[in-house]
Amino acid sequence: MEIKNLLQQSRDIWGDQKLSLSQIIVRMGKVFGDICRWERDAVKDKSVHTDDELKKELGNIIFSTIRWCEDLGYDPEECIKVAIDCQRKFQK
Repeated sequence: MEIKNLLQQSRDIWGDQKLSLSQIIVRMGKVFGDICRWERDAVKDKSVHTDDELKKELGNIIFSTIRWCEDLGYDPEECIKVAIDCQRKFQK
């Protein structure tokens, strides 16, 4: 999968509407909350705590963030390159 293809698939699904940073934060918070609930592992949530559910939520973060980068005017590939460089520097 290439980033540009993932971005196109995302636009095919969600259209060309651009979200603001505030709108992105709310959506990111929802997915992050789902991951937190998975980790909390409350009895009431046990039925949905499967590996497939966690993979879905992690995939949602990855797939959506590509679109959100572009929504904010950033090239997703450049954002990824910057993040990789920062993580390398941090690890040293």
